Amino acid sequence: MTNPSLCLIPDAINRFGARVHAVEGHQWDDSTPCTEWTVRDLVNHLVGEHLWVPHLLAGESLEEVGDRYDGDMVGADPVRAWDDAAKRSLAAWEGADLSGTARFSFGVAPLAVYADQILVDLTVHEWDLARGCGQPEGLDPAAVDHSLTYARANAGRMADLGIIGAAVHTASTDPAVQLLSLLGRAV
Repeated sequence: MTNPSLCLIPDAINRFGARVHAVEGHQWDDSTPCTEWTVRDLVNHLVGEHLWVPHLLAGESLEEVGDRYDGDMVGADPVRAWDDAAKRSLAAWEGADLSGTARFSFGVAPLAVYADQILVDLTVHEWDLARGCGQPEGLDPAAVDHSLTYARANAGRMADLGIIGAAVHTASTDPAVQLLSLLGRAV
């Protein structure tokens, strides 16, 4: 059986990329819902994450990859940097075997969990980028549903690790609002 995240990741990468391409030149220093990140910083984060993907899916350890993707990965052309990272990531996900494990900063985990985390990251940061740039904020329902299932099971652990902020209370029944609120976004 194919991991649902593996099926959803290519479209999520492309949706995030469309939003990166829609960033206007004067918006790169604008704030995002990730209070410590500007639009540029947010894109830099995703670029770094997607440059790691081929290495981790190929079985390389954190030590083998080292710090080559730390710091500024977008340089003077964040759009091109995203396109290059996305191309590498898409190629790695295509036909990826998620039956193994990899060592992450939080410990050893199945690659299927890594796929879930990447989908959540893409989905939530797509909204962050849209909000930061004044773009339409709608998210893909299938990506939201799968991400929400993962987030409900893991939000406490993610908050304990400092990966996300505290959940924001919502009475909304909208799955996207529930996901964003669970991961610390005030919608």
